[in-house]
Amino acid sequence: MVSRRGFLKGSGLALFGVGLMGGIPAFLAEAAAAGNKVIAPYKRRRVLVCIFQRGAMDGLMAVTPYADAYLAAARPGLFLSAAQNGGVNSTKGSGLIDLDGRWGLHPSMSSFEPFFREGRLAIVQGIGSPNNTRSHFDAQDFMESGTPFNKGTASGWLNRAVGLLGHDTLTPFSAVSLTSALPRSFYGDQPSLAINNLQDFALQLRGNPAAASTVSKSFEDLYDETSAGLLQKTGKESFEAMKMLQQADIRNYKPAGGAIYPNSALGGSLKQVAQLIKMDVGLEVAFTESNGWDTHFNQGTDNGIFSRSAADLSDSITAFWKDLDAYQDDVTVMTMTEFGRTVHQNGTGGTDHGRASCNFILGNNVAGGKVHGKVTDLAKENLEDGRDLPVTTDFRSVFSSVADTHLHLSNDKALFPDWDGTKAAVMKG
Repeated sequence: MVSRRGFLKGSGLALFGVGLMGGIPAFLAEAAAAGNKVIAPYKRRRVLVCIFQRGAMDGLMAVTPYADAYLAAARPGLFLSAAQNGGVNSTKGSGLIDLDGRWGLHPSMSSFEPFFREGRLAIVQGIGSPNNTRSHFDAQDFMESGTPFNKGTASGWLNRAVGLLGHDTLTPFSAVSLTSALPRSFYGDQPSLAINNLQDFALQLRGNPAAASTVSKSFEDLYDETSAGLLQKTGKESFEAMKMLQQADIRNYKPAGGAIYPNSALGGSLKQVAQLIKMDVGLEVAFTESNGWDTHFNQGTDNGIFSRSAADLSDSITAFWKDLDAYQDDVTVMTMTEFGRTVHQNGTGGTDHGRASCNFILGNNVAGGKVHGKVTDLAKENLEDGRDLPVTTDFRSVFSSVADTHLHLSNDKALFPDWDGTKAAVMKG
């Protein structure tokens, strides 16, 4: 096997994992003989979509224990106290949305409320890593590797999940990250892609339609730009999936269900994930990112930095879910963030690096309509180091529950090699 990582300059595409046939990738060797063969879609598959909220989301602002007097005292300038049960028609900026008599959803996340009421959205409060680092880089690395006390782990937990899927062959689109570089979660031996822009990639592959040979030549030109190989052991299926993407009308894609994606990086990424799902190219694990959660300064309440990020996250996921329409039974969406924020606000109207946060899980097989996790009142004696929401749910207990149930995996030791805990009850089956 050649180098694990390659990047195709100018196409916005990175392809990882290698299989060579006569010195060139196996799928290129098949390309020359493929001609203009009509391509049939892959069998429809279940898809896990993971969104990393980079910067450390303030879980206590996203989902607030609004009756907690200690939190109100700790955040005189940040606390939203007016919890209301606005129903599915509640609007942004109208105060916390009362979920269950204890927890209030941030008003900028009002688009999540219908999913919660319908039992499709689960929230886990108090989730985090057993490693108490407050370094963004280290905490993200540990969460994406799935080994919070081992910096030497070569693979990411999502790459290991792909290896546990049990297929004889994987398509080149089995694992796709809609990012400019491959995330740590996808490091490893299993084939995976990072595509910054699906449209640019499709145009790059399209080449000159006047000649049947230009498709394979276009691939060869791309390959010549990188010293690494492309995909391992995918052969003809790899080329066929590539050709499916080449033939797609990416530019004129129209979302279903009246979905309107935010004009943001996350909205654009999830729109492209929806396109890949509907194209039946064999996507099973998708990854993208939401940035801007490091709220040290001027965090705001129902308006401000946090509110804008929260609205983008919830509105992007809501548009994605509406767009999936008939595919919803096949898809589960899960968010994650490296750690939470301090219980007390700081002197600049923000919050500093803390410990536990919360995450969101959306799907038709999710044990939704509930805030999972164990969180006591936020008196100082109940806080970690007297300042932070303690981690009461190991992130691996949630990630394994979601991945195992949705993707039908069964080897938790391979997925999270250093963990022997109990799965969180966040899924129905």
